[in-house]
Amino acid sequence: MPGRGRDRDTAGNERGAAAQGGLPAMSFLIVLAALCFLMFVAYRGYSVILFAPVAAMGAVLLTDPSLVAPMFTGLFMDKMVGFLKLYFPVFLLGAIFGKVIELSGFSRSIVAATIRLVGAERAIMAIVLVCALLTYGGVSLFVVVFAVYPFAAELFRQGDIPKRLIPGAIALGSFTFTMSALPGTPQIQNIIPTAFFGTDSWAAPRLGVLAALFVFGLGMLYLEWRRRSAARAGQGYAHDGELHNEPHAFQGEALAHPLVALLPLLLVGISNKLFTLWIPRLYGSSHSFSPAVIGEASPVVQETARIAAIWAVQGALLVGILSVVLLAWRPVKARFAEGSKAAIGGAMLAGMNTASEYGFGAVIAALPGFLVVANALNSIPDPLVNEAVTVNVLAGITGSASGGMSIALAAMADSFIAQANALGIPMEVLHRVASIASAGMDTLPHNGAVITLLAVTGLTHRQSYKDILAITAISTSSVFVVIGAYYLLGWV
Repeated sequence: MPGRGRDRDTAGNERGAAAQGGLPAMSFLIVLAALCFLMFVAYRGYSVILFAPVAAMGAVLLTDPSLVAPMFTGLFMDKMVGFLKLYFPVFLLGAIFGKVIELSGFSRSIVAATIRLVGAERAIMAIVLVCALLTYGGVSLFVVVFAVYPFAAELFRQGDIPKRLIPGAIALGSFTFTMSALPGTPQIQNIIPTAFFGTDSWAAPRLGVLAALFVFGLGMLYLEWRRRSAARAGQGYAHDGELHNEPHAFQGEALAHPLVALLPLLLVGISNKLFTLWIPRLYGSSHSFSPAVIGEASPVVQETARIAAIWAVQGALLVGILSVVLLAWRPVKARFAEGSKAAIGGAMLAGMNTASEYGFGAVIAALPGFLVVANALNSIPDPLVNEAVTVNVLAGITGSASGGMSIALAAMADSFIAQANALGIPMEVLHRVASIASAGMDTLPHNGAVITLLAVTGLTHRQSYKDILAITAISTSSVFVVIGAYYLLGWV
C-alpha cells in the first residue's frame, strides 16, 4: 500500500511536470479560457456564485481530471470559506449601516445640504461630493447609487444637463478615490490588503491623498468639459430621447439637520482610526484562548497584526449603526425589519460573489498555466509596477475590484513582499498600490456595480458607458502617479 501511494504521487508529479514543461501554451490557454468564460457569463448577467466553481473546475478537468474533486473541496471551498470568515462581517455591517442611513433619511439630508452648499449650477460637483462623502463614510456603493440618483436627476433636470452624464458623476464619486485611495476608507477594497501585508486601513496616507486629488481633479475636468460641450451643442436633460426610471421630483420632506446626519459618518471614521490604534495595544502581537470548557483542546491563536484592521472596521461600523438608531429611532424602527432583510440579502450576495471569485483565483493560481502568467508578470522587475499591473489586469478580467485584488494577492503576495523587502519598500506602499490598482480596470462593462448603476438610472451602455470608461482610465493611471511619487519623493 505505501508503495502504491508513492507510485501515485510520482505519477502525479510526472503529469504536473509534463503539463508545466511540455505543454505551457496549452496550459496557458486553459487558464485564459477559464478567465474569459467567467468574464463572459458575468457580462451576460449570470451568477458568479454558480459559474466561478464551474469555470475553475473546468480548467482543472482539462489540466488533470483526477484533481477535480480534491481541488474543489481542498482548495476552492477552503479559500472561499476562509474569505467569508474574514470579510463577511464587514459586508454585513456595511450593508446594515447603509440601510439605516437610508431609512433614517440621513442620506437625503446630506444630499440636500450639499446641493445647497455647492449650488445648483455646479450639479456635477455636488453629486460627486455627495457620493464621495457617503462612500468614505462607509455606505455601500450600491446604496449610494440608489440614495443619490433621485437628487442627481432633479438637479440635472433643473440645470438642463444631459441625463447621460449622471452615471459618470456617480462613478467618479463612488467607484474610485473614496473606495480605494483615501486613507481610512472602510470599503472592502481598502481592507483586503491588510490581511496580506499586516497593515491597517490608514496605510500610506500621503500617497492615498495624492491619488485622490489626481482622480478627483482630472475627473471633474473631464465631466465639466462634457457638460460644456453638450451645452454648446444645445443638448439638454432629455436630449438622448425617451427617459426611463425617472424618479419623482424631490418634494422637500422634513429632514434631519445635516450636522446630525453627518455625525454617524464621522463616528465611523473616527472610531475606525481609534480602534486601529487601540486593538494592537489591547491584544498584543497575538492572542490565544482555549475553546473547551470540559476536556482539553488546542488553543486558538490569532495574529493581531493580520486581523486588527478588520476588527477595527467592524467595530467602527457597529458604532455607526448604533448612532443612527439612537439619533433616528422612530423612522428606523418603523421599517427596519423589511429594510434589514434586503440589506442582509445584498451583503450575502456581494460576499458570496467575491468569495467565489477568491476560490476561483486560488484554483487558477494552482494550475500549471498560471505559471505562464506569473512568469510573464514577474518579468516586470519593479515590485510596485508588477503589483499594479497584476491587480489591474485581474480586476478587469473578473469585473470586480475586490475579486481581482483577492486573486492577485492570494497568488502573488508573498512574491511582492519578498521583492519589496529586498528593495526596502514599506508594506504600507504595497497596500496602497494594490488598493488603488483595484479601482482601475475593474469597471469594465461586465462589472456588477456598473450594470446596477445603469439599470437604476434607466440608461444603457451605449448612452453612458463612454463617461464611465473615461473615469476608469483616469483611475487606472493614478496608481502609476503614486508609484512615481514614491520613487521620486519617498512619500508614504
